Amino acid sequence: MLPSAYQTEMTDLIRAGDDAEIDRALIVRWNGGDQRAASVLVERHAQSLTRFVASLGVPQAPDEIVQDTFVKAFGSLESFRGESSLRAWLFTIARRLVLDQRRSAHRMRSHVPLEDAQSDLIAPDDVLDGVVADESAERVRDAVARLSATQRAVFTLRVVEGLSYKEIAAVASTTEGAARVHYHNAMRSVRAYLDA
Repeated sequence: MLPSAYQTEMTDLIRAGDDAEIDRALIVRWNGGDQRAASVLVERHAQSLTRFVASLGVPQAPDEIVQDTFVKAFGSLESFRGESSLRAWLFTIARRLVLDQRRSAHRMRSHVPLEDAQSDLIAPDDVLDGVVADESAERVRDAVARLSATQRAVFTLRVVEGLSYKEIAAVASTTEGAARVHYHNAMRSVRAYLDA
């Protein structure tokens, strides 16, 4: 448990600023030797990273990729230039780790199946909507699973994680315009599947 003065300071920081400002302040703390800042950063970003990694079709244990993402990030956090948000930088690291894992598996002639890992796209708000939400979620997961890997990543980053096209372009190693096109095509495909 965090000491109350630290907790109060963190609470005030969260109330006062936007996400990028909070992350910058935590990075400064981390670079200054405050180990607690790392815990706060992990708490802030682990869940969205796990959803993103799962959306990329990681067959088992997306948590391992997320953990490796934080290890890499904390190992080079002092060199983070802030040209994009910390969140986008973390997504980029995770995406590269997934690609590395796939290359390694391919070299070993292992088959890397794409799993239906879109469970967080739709969550029921209450018990009465549960059945309808489950059916809708299944249809959305099916539609998203049919997208190309790039479209699926862009769709997840935009719809689930709320990233801007600029941030998506940085994560997906593409241009902002291409990210918009991939998102548009993904939305069109998902709508067509849901309307069928």
